[in-house]
Amino acid sequence: MYKRYVVRLTDEERESLEVLVRRGRAHARKLLYARILLKSDASEGGPAWTDERIAEALETSADTVARERRRFLEDGLEVALMPRKPGRPRRRVLDGRAEARLVALSCSKPPEGRGSWTLRLLADRMVELGVVEGVSHETVRRTLKKTPSGPTSSRSG
Repeated sequence: MYKRYVVRLTDEERESLEVLVRRGRAHARKLLYARILLKSDASEGGPAWTDERIAEALETSADTVARERRRFLEDGLEVALMPRKPGRPRRRVLDGRAEARLVALSCSKPPEGRGSWTLRLLADRMVELGVVEGVSHETVRRTLKKTPSGPTSSRSG
């Protein structure tokens, strides 16, 4: 099978990875990534194992092995050894002021003809008031859920 990302470690890189693995005093994922790179080394003297063989030996997936080879070649050794942060960073829709405004609004009298605020009504009113450009009812729900004084908080009694 053709490998698009072929790992060829320098002597210094190989030595630093071997020292890291030998010591064994690092984050488990970092040690796994170091072992993956050592086993996939296709330079002279390297084992050049297949992804499937590495995955089986290290009890991980072939996709993880391929991803680590790609990270090493695109970003370098230091980045390849760092555990990646899960997911993508999310922009906060409601900052502290907007959250306070939402809580105050939810505690206020509901619109005419309504017995109580709904999440969708609160979201629409926040946009009408110009507090935010847009907000979903789910963001409103999550914000009010983490706020003890909001209408969706659990009440004792």
